[in-house]
Amino acid sequence: QVQLVESGGGLVQPGESLRLSCAASGFILDTRAIGWFRRTPGNEREGVVCISSSGVWRYSANSVKGRFTISRNTDNHTVYLQMNGLKVEDTGVYYCAAVDYSGDYCPQIPSNYDYWGQGTQVTVSS
Repeated sequence: QVQLVESGGGLVQPGESLRLSCAASGFILDTRAIGWFRRTPGNEREGVVCISSSGVWRYSANSVKGRFTISRNTDNHTVYLQMNGLKVEDTGVYYCAAVDYSGDYCPQIPSNYDYWGQGTQVTVSS
């Protein structure tokens, strides 16, 4: 049974950092692309970053490029989202998702993903 569990959210001030974790079970990371998405207040769920099943290809949305980084540890079946230089507009619920997609690409649209975690709240406020 595929399961994704996010953790690491919290309340931080602008400019600070957070690292989110997505613990995967029921599959191995080499078989699925993983994406991080977020739903900010008043907006639809949007793609933030993703990593291909090969671990080679990564995508970052323009709004987070240079600040957010996705990585993974295949030994402990965990995907990370390192968020630096957080802004108030980064506030929202962050989700990780998985899709059975092999190769050097990861989809960036939420509807492409089959499995979702429950989400973790990130609040950036002074």
